[in-house]
Amino acid sequence: MNGSQWTVPTRIEIQDCVCVCVCVCVCVCVFSSNTTRKRDDYLEWPEYFMAVAFLSAQRSKDPSSQVGACIVNPENKIVGIGYNGMPNGCDDDLLPWSRTADDRLDTKYPYVCHAELNAIMNKNSADVKGCTMYVALFPCNECAKLIIQAGRARGLCLMPQFIFSDHF
Repeated sequence: MNGSQWTVPTRIEIQDCVCVCVCVCVCVCVFSSNTTRKRDDYLEWPEYFMAVAFLSAQRSKDPSSQVGACIVNPENKIVGIGYNGMPNGCDDDLLPWSRTADDRLDTKYPYVCHAELNAIMNKNSADVKGCTMYVALFPCNECAKLIIQAGRARGLCLMPQFIFSDHF
């Protein structure tokens, strides 16, 4: 059996939902040279969660900066994800995305919600005390205050080496 035939995504449309399925586990088994031991080259938890933050940043429609954030509880479960973008319900085609303009209201800054704010607002847990936030860019002073006020006992876990790394 040719393992590459399993890498073709299958698109299944169910009403308004679109699911993309890829049989990754089959490919790993077919191409793995040694299936008697566990892999040694898997991502550690901090690398994984920072990668999730970088992946969520790709959802941002901001043309000049894409930032993602991932909140993780002490059991290494994701409890919130966010990226920078316009507030919910606001038409991001009508609001400005410009960084500079003669009038500040013609820039994105009065409108865009930062990734950290969105991750906190999108959390699926009532209690985020003791959680860690992974952010793809150093937080501004307002977001740093918000992170503290949200109850992060461990603060945030910022890994700046990833920002300049070839991995992302």
